[in-house]
Amino acid sequence: MSTLPPCPKCSSEYTYEDGTQLVCPECAHEWSADASQAGEEERVIKDSVGNQLQDGDSVTVIKDLKVKGSSLVVKVGTKVKNIRLVDGDHDIDCKIDGIGAMKLKSEFVRKV
Repeated sequence: MSTLPPCPKCSSEYTYEDGTQLVCPECAHEWSADASQAGEEERVIKDSVGNQLQDGDSVTVIKDLKVKGSSLVVKVGTKVKNIRLVDGDHDIDCKIDGIGAMKLKSEFVRKV
């Protein structure tokens, strides 16, 4: 098992060392090994107007959102309580009344 960090650009786990640099063979991204260890910082997730979001916050949906694979729609103004922040493209994990568990993008919500 490699103890090298994954590629920050494409998240590939096949990184390797080349002198003082780390290299990703899949996307050819190169970065400093020192910067990757020293630069580990907490990711800040902000809503559509720039407010910082935290676990447990309540948010309001600012745009009608179609639910993929269903005919349901999350309407504008839907209040979502007790959100959980996660890594990935959709950075909010939540449960919406009448729909169920969903993942939302922070750009489509506003902190209440």
